[in-house]
Amino acid sequence: MTRRKLFVAALAVLLLAAFALPAVLAEDKDKDAKPYPLDFCLVSGEKLGEHGDPISVVYEGQQFKFCCKSCVKDFSKDPAKWQAKLKEEVDKQNKEKKG
Repeated sequence: MTRRKLFVAALAVLLLAAFALPAVLAEDKDKDAKPYPLDFCLVSGEKLGEHGDPISVVYEGQQFKFCCKSCVKDFSKDPAKWQAKLKEEVDKQNKEKKG
């Protein structure tokens, strides 16, 4: 009976590590990403935080934030398109600041 408990405990630890490790690695990857520079969802145009906490996704080293899961789904269909749109928006804002 003791061997069985030991086996179950070891299996539980391994399963926990298997699920926790990818989350920890993803957090590290997110820390290295460039922060999202806008205060609105690139897909919907809605101000971030109006529908709850924004959803964060990292694509090619750049963090993107979305107002909802639906926008994440749209982004996932063509992330390069949204990456280009982000650059356009940032350039637009920088141009406005320089005035």
